[in-house]
Amino acid sequence: MKKLKRLLVTLILLAILVLVGVLAYNAIKFSPKQTKIDLAPDLPLNDDITSRFSQAIQIPTISYDTHIDTAAFLTFNQYLDSLFPAITSQLDTHTINRFSRIYKWYGKNATLKPILLMAHIDVVTVEAGTRDTWTTDPFSGKIIDKHIYGRGAIDDKLSLVGMLEAIDLLIAEEYLPNRTVYLAFGHDEEVGGANGATAIAKYFKNQNIQFEYVLDEGSLVTEDNIPGLDRPLGLIGIAEKGFVTLTLTARTDGGHSSMPPVQTAIGVLSKAITTLEANPMPATFAGPTQMMLDHAGPETDFLMQIVLANTWLFGGILKRELAKKPTGNALIRTTTATTMIDGGIKDNILPKQATAKINFRIHPENTIEDVVNYVKKTVNDDRITIEIDPMPQNPSKISDHKAFGFQVIQRTLQETFAEVVVAPSLVVAGTDSKHFVEVADNTYRFMPIQLNNEELKGIHGVNERISIENYKQAIRFYYRLIRNSCQ
Repeated sequence: MKKLKRLLVTLILLAILVLVGVLAYNAIKFSPKQTKIDLAPDLPLNDDITSRFSQAIQIPTISYDTHIDTAAFLTFNQYLDSLFPAITSQLDTHTINRFSRIYKWYGKNATLKPILLMAHIDVVTVEAGTRDTWTTDPFSGKIIDKHIYGRGAIDDKLSLVGMLEAIDLLIAEEYLPNRTVYLAFGHDEEVGGANGATAIAKYFKNQNIQFEYVLDEGSLVTEDNIPGLDRPLGLIGIAEKGFVTLTLTARTDGGHSSMPPVQTAIGVLSKAITTLEANPMPATFAGPTQMMLDHAGPETDFLMQIVLANTWLFGGILKRELAKKPTGNALIRTTTATTMIDGGIKDNILPKQATAKINFRIHPENTIEDVVNYVKKTVNDDRITIEIDPMPQNPSKISDHKAFGFQVIQRTLQETFAEVVVAPSLVVAGTDSKHFVEVADNTYRFMPIQLNNEELKGIHGVNERISIENYKQAIRFYYRLIRNSCQ
């Protein structure tokens, strides 16, 4: 008996040693993916660029679901023309559906595929009841504590005006690109891009233009988002989530509130919502998220390297930790968000029906059909009908992180931001770039700014703002990206 116990203890110790050895070996072979790139020489920028950007923010180019303010969009495009006369005179300009813009800067070598840099003109409105909570008027463009405040300061006039500033600098240096550079600015990205980006993509397709790569808004340089990583993390989006909104309707008998059933229609619907929220779609590291961990993981401390290199063992723990934060949860699963609810007409009348709209942002491992089937199975209630709202979108395809476009964006990012770790990533929101799948094999989504978690809250929220230095970095990035892409 004693011999058996000693044998068991020995086997257990050996198993532990083997396990430790496997974990350590996997961490050691977790090879670095970063290339050594030196920072580029500084590009001096004067204070006039800050003033010009401030004035761009002051023009309220808001997209509403049903209309836009025509005068604001015309004023904005006229402002761009007056601001950059060299661009207006040297680049071909084409207008799409009155407000969207295409710029073409001819390259010297017509055999090279062109590149396309994208942004959008429109901004979201300021949510009712929140205007008084802003530090300054949302369209003031005011500079406070070295930050420029206002709608569009990040999303997405920063990219748009920053690209034009960069090209204006290059023109002043008499630079001529080797390959053709296109700029495309849609005017209705915030409401789906039907009249802006969709029409622009159709124009390019009709012209038989194929791009080497497309760059649109998307991920950015973040801070403190991966445990064990003490350097900034530059995320280049290689795919974006899809989306579908489902309308759930619960129907029951009406009547007087003095004789209620066990559940009213609102109760039935509420149970379905809480069930869906308590049982989200399964988490996964597959696709861009795993690529992000593979690129960022080797740059973390050794303990975190052991975790990230051995997701076969620690995957469950890591998923639970990521799921605790909305930003992390969005990277690993199709998310569920109840955004609208309606039911009842009077406090003493039992509602015959109640409805809710639930928005799902679809992970690349899932489809619209997967989401609908999952909801039906999870709710499992014949009293509830499920309808798909118009214009759902499956996730984008995954672009190649080894292709020229990614490599040149990575190089430029490392030249612009000190100590940055660069990784492919998944963009959890939607962009105009999804409309360009037929004119480019590879589309990337990146905004060249570094934000902390507090600043991130300003996107579509209160006190949207960007630091002056961040804005200057964006201009430096686009300046170098064009040079690096067009050598």
